[in-house]
Amino acid sequence: MKLLRYGAKGQEKPGILDSAGHIRDLSGHAADIGGATLSPAGLAAIAALNIDSLPVVAGTPQKDIRLGPCVGGTRKFICIGLNYADHAAETGAAIPAEPIIFNKWITAMCGPDDDVEIPRGSVKTDWEVELGVVIGTGGKYIDQANALDHVAGYCVINDVSEREYQTERGGTWDKGKGCDTFGPTGPWLVTPDELGDIANLHMWLEVDGHRYQNGNTSTMIFGVAHLISYLSQFMSLEAGDVISTGTPPGVGLGQKPPVFLKGGEVMRLGIAGLGTQTQKVVRT
Repeated sequence: MKLLRYGAKGQEKPGILDSAGHIRDLSGHAADIGGATLSPAGLAAIAALNIDSLPVVAGTPQKDIRLGPCVGGTRKFICIGLNYADHAAETGAAIPAEPIIFNKWITAMCGPDDDVEIPRGSVKTDWEVELGVVIGTGGKYIDQANALDHVAGYCVINDVSEREYQTERGGTWDKGKGCDTFGPTGPWLVTPDELGDIANLHMWLEVDGHRYQNGNTSTMIFGVAHLISYLSQFMSLEAGDVISTGTPPGVGLGQKPPVFLKGGEVMRLGIAGLGTQTQKVVRT
């Protein structure tokens, strides 16, 4: 299933994408794509519906229908740094012995095609296409062997980053990672049964038509099951929590010379089976 949230900011409704690419309204069956809806029972109830009997939403998603973040009510937006061997190599960093954890604030989360805002004073705003994991069944001290049972679905995330704030302004990475609009999420949440092998997904990102990132989840250092188990040793994971799992090479910082966003550019990115995002970069 491809679950989504559509409508104006702050007024999104739950929906599902049908086989023809149309949105079907789920408002009569789910309060939101979040919380209990993401539990095994909640997803099973949606899967049991006759999708063709649900109301059709007029228009085309991502053209004349705005999509919001594909999950609502998120309480934690957790990110993993330097989790691709080839990305670590381009930055000159050593392979981490354990996952590097940082956070985006919930106000960073936005729709997949919403504008990305460059913060005031920024000189090093960058891009990162990433595989997002949405938790469906919460837990603590989760065994790696059954960690994937806790996943409701997967999505595309652009881990927008301000490199000066991240590494040159003191403190932790969070300062450069959690600015408003720095976490486009979606377009939809794809359930595991529909996606296939998460360890072999092509992922890419372009700026103004130039492809900078062209990678694959196969070069991930710590896999999804490992990350879920690892994170659950330090916090309780909850339904609707989002984990952004790292990026392949090709970020602006890794270019020679580095390339950063100045405003006016258009970013396009996607992951096989998970859809695409398009964001205009604007200055605030």
